[in-house]
Amino acid sequence: MAGENSWWLTNLNPIVDRAGKVSRIIGTSLNITKRKQTEQALALLKDELEERVQQRTTELEQANILLLKTTATLEKRNQELDQFAYVTSHDLKAPLRAIANLSTWIEEDLADRLDEDTRYNMNLLRSRVYRLENLINGLLAYSRVSRLKSEPQTVAVDEMLAEIIDLLDVPANFQIIIQGTMPTFTTAAVPLQQAFRNLISNAIQHSDCNQGKILISAKELTNCYEFTITDNGKGIDPQYHDRIFTIFQTLEARDNTESTGIGLSIVKKAVESHGGKITVQSEEGAGATFRFTWQKKLN
Repeated sequence: MAGENSWWLTNLNPIVDRAGKVSRIIGTSLNITKRKQTEQALALLKDELEERVQQRTTELEQANILLLKTTATLEKRNQELDQFAYVTSHDLKAPLRAIANLSTWIEEDLADRLDEDTRYNMNLLRSRVYRLENLINGLLAYSRVSRLKSEPQTVAVDEMLAEIIDLLDVPANFQIIIQGTMPTFTTAAVPLQQAFRNLISNAIQHSDCNQGKILISAKELTNCYEFTITDNGKGIDPQYHDRIFTIFQTLEARDNTESTGIGLSIVKKAVESHGGKITVQSEEGAGATFRFTWQKKLN
């Protein structure tokens, strides 16, 4: 086409006669316009790609700097939050203990002048104090579940369960059975311990059987372990299965059963923060089975 450049590859070969003079020249010429245009287009694309890579690299460097600043800010905020929670809990629990002690002293000093109603009210007052203290402790535990750093360590789950059961106030009429073999693997021990302790405590607390029983088992899956805790307690109506994992939610009046409504929410938060899921299978009056998965490898 007129006005467009074209490229030709020309090869000239001189023909020399006997006298050593060039008598003629034989040449060939090849149109390489398309090849040159392709080379130019590739060069242009290369320059454009390099520019985009450089631009993207700059953006990533800036994003990384921002991320580091954000991470540092979050770590600082977490430290401040931990300090605030510690101070707040200390300042709240100190007067609560004082109230409990004062009520006990008053009851002792006026022992011969208190009627049954007054004694009942004094006991009720102390139970409210203990409930509030447990609520404060529960809130602290819940707030720290996903923020508290637990260094990975080798955990023998059977030994962990034995320690938990030994420390719990298990009633004499309660039987806790560990079925089969428990795994030993490397994980964050504290959150796993929280999950087991709260599930076992919950089963004990909400049992209405003369002979309580808890069965604990484990199953190895591809990327995780599935732990099962089954009890023969009063069970849970299916319509409340989602509600029980919500913080502060209880299915019984707190005057009937002392509960902060935080235990199962701590379990759910601990499990999900380590890539697992928790489910419940239960019918009212037929016990409950809790299953949760726990990743074999830390992310």
